[in-house]
Amino acid sequence: MAESVYPTVTRELSSKRAALAPETHDAFVAFSRQVFADGALPEKTKHLIAVAVAHVTQCPYCIRGHTKQALRHGATQEEVMEAIWVAAEMRAGGAYAHAALAIDTMESMEKSATG
Repeated sequence: MAESVYPTVTRELSSKRAALAPETHDAFVAFSRQVFADGALPEKTKHLIAVAVAHVTQCPYCIRGHTKQALRHGATQEEVMEAIWVAAEMRAGGAYAHAALAIDTMESMEKSATG
């Protein structure tokens, strides 16, 4: 079996990360708690958004963590999968929309070659 590029998160690894920059670590933890607290959006919705974003950023730790949190806060498996499909469409939509840049470039080069 091939070794994973991503190490397993352990208590020791997490402690080392915190010890190397404790103030920044504590600020990040506080920020994260605040971001995911119920507000205008409920915590479940925020974790579903995070699941979608994690698929676009391709962070395996975030995918696992936010999927677990979404389910713990009442999301269904269908809601999680729908969030993932939204992410997939947005990722593909970017390529679709940016095709205009390639088309514009090709047309400009055609005009330059003939003009």
